[in-house]
Amino acid sequence: MCLSEMKVGQHGRLERVDLPEEVGDHLAHMGFLPGAGVHVLRRAPGGDPTVYRVDGIEVALRRETASHLFMIPIEKVQ
Repeated sequence: MCLSEMKVGQHGRLERVDLPEEVGDHLAHMGFLPGAGVHVLRRAPGGDPTVYRVDGIEVALRRETASHLFMIPIEKVQ
């Protein structure tokens, strides 16, 4: 599942980044590394961009970028 498909409130673990090296490196510096936990916080009124929390930092990404980040959703245990 790509990050752009996750719903607000969902959590996941980043599995793979499929972007050019320059963009991937920039995201890695913001905490988007394989194995990192990502939480979908909120979407802009038009649906783009979306704010995510990764490594304790809030980051806004456009849908186009988020569609190249592949996630493993984490189900909450109640």
